[in-house]
Amino acid sequence: MKALTQRSGSMDVTIYEVAKRAGVSIATVSRALRGTGPVAAKTREKVLKAVEELNFTPSRLGVSLAEGRHAANGVVFPDLAGPYYTEVLLGYEEVASELGRSVVILSTKGRTRVNDLIKDLAGRVDGLLVFGHAAPDPLIAELVRLGVRLVVISRDPLPGADTLRSENTASARALAEHLAGHGYERFAFLGAPLTSGDDVDERWRGVRSVLGGAIEAVATREYTVECGFDAARALLKDRRPEAIVCSDDEVALGALLAAEELGLDVPGDVAVTGWDDIMAARHARPALTTVRQPMRELGARAARALDELITGVRDTPRHLILTTELVVRASCGPHPQEVRT
Repeated sequence: MKALTQRSGSMDVTIYEVAKRAGVSIATVSRALRGTGPVAAKTREKVLKAVEELNFTPSRLGVSLAEGRHAANGVVFPDLAGPYYTEVLLGYEEVASELGRSVVILSTKGRTRVNDLIKDLAGRVDGLLVFGHAAPDPLIAELVRLGVRLVVISRDPLPGADTLRSENTASARALAEHLAGHGYERFAFLGAPLTSGDDVDERWRGVRSVLGGAIEAVATREYTVECGFDAARALLKDRRPEAIVCSDDEVALGALLAAEELGLDVPGDVAVTGWDDIMAARHARPALTTVRQPMRELGARAARALDELITGVRDTPRHLILTTELVVRASCGPHPQEVRT
């Protein structure tokens, strides 16, 4: 069973402590407080006395976790815009539907009181999928302590929670080595600001481990076509690199548009690469060299992992890394040793 912490003065009081003080189970405490089931008068009196002594105020999260009464999963995304998030969510929803679970989605972009919103969602579902850093570390730690079943995508392993991500560093090194094989010497990485431990940071560290001081990080504000266009246009006007390594395909598509506006040939004047292998990458002109990650599989695996935690198939966290693959196309220039797809 799971517990919710309530703040009383400077003390944290959990539903566990109420149950222990009253000498009953958590479920009995929940029934006594909600009036949702038979509880002997003497038992109810002991529960209410414990609640008063501990100054405990039950919340929807605590009661819901104690009862385990939902058939829904919560998904917390930083943003729902763009093909990457769409693919991951499609994979997740497909499996959740097969398992008979509905999906409740929370996008944190532009929201205030995000921690409160996430905790409120946790009280309405059986478990949470959290994407990247949509929830800060202290909140993840609190949710784990409260017993919320958690799966986190695209983030370093966290104590008490399942984590699932695609491999980044080795594929980033392979991409950098491929570009170096073309003879390029000046590089830029579009994708800052970089958040420690997230996917883009791993990609940056991977390419930098090969290219060293020959590559600089350039801010894009967000990972969108528009932000990629703005960052690439400013960069190409000021100090044109020979190759631009983009944090994802959307940023790379923006870079292709910026080069076109400035009358630059890709890859003749500047090479451009992406990451993800969204559908638009293969249909861009020139077709985009990128790293393919299994976006839909990522969502599907996350849904199955969360279901295992909810149903009690396992209760120990697991950390999975899915394989990625370098896909060489025309945007990085001719390279006879590689096969294009």
